Amino acid sequence: MDLTRLPNDKKLQLCRWYFKVGCLFLPFVWAVNAVWFFKEAFMKPPYDEQKQIKKYVMMSGVGALAWGVALAAWVAVFQLQRVSWGEAGDSLSFIVPLGRA
Repeated sequence: MDLTRLPNDKKLQLCRWYFKVGCLFLPFVWAVNAVWFFKEAFMKPPYDEQKQIKKYVMMSGVGALAWGVALAAWVAVFQLQRVSWGEAGDSLSFIVPLGRA
């Protein structure tokens, strides 16, 4: 979608909607919201709705980054500790590798 064709109030409405959808444990939507509205929030000349758009872009970016860090930490811990967890580690695995590395 071309954001330049939307009036400012519709941009705010769309940005807010993407943020709320991201709150339903969909951090990818937050990432899309942060990227999609970044120029609108920080690089365009000031307008009335821009302050709120900026707030939603910042919260979406921070939320997506926090989810990314948490996911990366989980993957690292799981990959390093799966063998020591025994049967619990195997039951969490989709494909159970044979033996040890």
